[in-house]
Amino acid sequence: MALWEAILCAFLAATLGGLYLAGAFRKQRANEPPLEKGIIPWLGCALEFRRDGVEFLRRMQTKHGDIFTVLLGGSYFTFLMDPLSFGTVVKEARAKLNFTEYAEELVQKVFGYRPSLMTHKIIESASTKHLKGNGLEVMTQAMMDSLQTVMLHSLGSAEVGKPWKEDGLFHYCYNMVFRAGYLALYGNEPRKSKDAQRNDLQHSEEIYEEFRKYDRLFPRLATSTLSYGKRKEAERLKRLFWGVLSVKNVQQKDNISGWVREQEQQLAEEGMPEYMRDRFMFLLLWAAQGNTGPASFWLLLHLMKNPKAMEEVGKEVDRVVKESGQEVKPGSAVINVTKEMLTKSPILDSAVEETLRLAAAPLLIRAVMEDMQLKMNDGREYALRKEDRVGIFPYLAAHMDPEIHPEPHVFKYDRFLNQNGTKKEFYKNGEKVKYCTMPWGAGTSMCPGRFFAVNEMKLFVFLMLTYFDMELVNKEDEVPPLEKSRYGFGVMQPAHDIQFRYRLQY
Repeated sequence: MALWEAILCAFLAATLGGLYLAGAFRKQRANEPPLEKGIIPWLGCALEFRRDGVEFLRRMQTKHGDIFTVLLGGSYFTFLMDPLSFGTVVKEARAKLNFTEYAEELVQKVFGYRPSLMTHKIIESASTKHLKGNGLEVMTQAMMDSLQTVMLHSLGSAEVGKPWKEDGLFHYCYNMVFRAGYLALYGNEPRKSKDAQRNDLQHSEEIYEEFRKYDRLFPRLATSTLSYGKRKEAERLKRLFWGVLSVKNVQQKDNISGWVREQEQQLAEEGMPEYMRDRFMFLLLWAAQGNTGPASFWLLLHLMKNPKAMEEVGKEVDRVVKESGQEVKPGSAVINVTKEMLTKSPILDSAVEETLRLAAAPLLIRAVMEDMQLKMNDGREYALRKEDRVGIFPYLAAHMDPEIHPEPHVFKYDRFLNQNGTKKEFYKNGEKVKYCTMPWGAGTSMCPGRFFAVNEMKLFVFLMLTYFDMELVNKEDEVPPLEKSRYGFGVMQPAHDIQFRYRLQY
């Protein structure tokens, strides 16, 4: 009898200990945000959040207000939903709210890459040098050259009548922008080799197809919810990219971007083993090209669905090209759109910002490094616990706030412009909203490649509007809904594609 009592006590102790570790006994303390633990130990509200993050957070905000804490898969997240208070989190010292801790966990899980102590500084340094200022000019030109390769290689061909071609708009935009970006970043086959351009086109197509397989698995891989079979497929794809993008393979290319080359060299100088640098190359590819293709799709689709927007952007593109002294006519050289030309398109800039407001839905996360107080814009203060996390979801809290952006679900190409063409400011409760949109993150988690990404999108639109006729196959098709599983991971993708047809004008 004593033996069974001991076994029972041990079982109860283990069960209670497990429930304690899972947070089952956590209670809201004085001055802490409202607490929502769900009904399932450890998981908490994770299933609801994964099913539809926007609807879940909207319901929590209605129930609890602009700040609340929820249990998600063993971790407690305090969500801040007041855009006027975002600066409190964004500007807080890393010693209290740290971005890199969560980011390092994610990249190790998804890409198999273990960051060194210097990784973040190396990325920041290389991005400042190559993705801003003079370096951005070089990268923009490389992207222009690559877009001409993948989009206009048949320009001026003897093909009679320039027949219409049909494709899914999402597939086409993602394909073109990804392949051009891949070639601009990781280089070309040496031009001394026979059929170098044709090989670049074929290779980049193959890379895109494999990347899309991985991209479809990414959300569930990041949240550890893949089936056994899908996990095996994700592992196969990771190993494929570690090989294709290995240091040895990339070094055989011509015109490797300084951004890629210098980061790899600096990691090598820091003593990082070559196999880990191979994995870093895959991480860079996803970071650089995982969002610009989908964003280009949404931009082009909204222009096609809004004739006035298409007309105004088209006139601006024509004006910028003409002012550069270039002509667009049969037999003429392909236009070269430069970084300087892209600075002269405020209407397109506004359309890009509006596209990202509607389609970018990142989740900004900070790890709480010590017990601390969080002060809201209205003066309220809340206690945060060490080892919890703070989350900001600007898509719902700012992008879709009707007080900041009237008719938030409607695409308005000139939303970010005043009538005189200057940049517009936005207000809530009579106060200026600094973080009216946050498609690139903010503070320490601000995307270092955002200027290059915007230039990629604008170059794509310049070439599409200059050289192609295009139309939706069914003009009555609605804009597809967002794929809900991708909330939190940057630019959203459509739940389904939409067919369009296109043809070269010359």
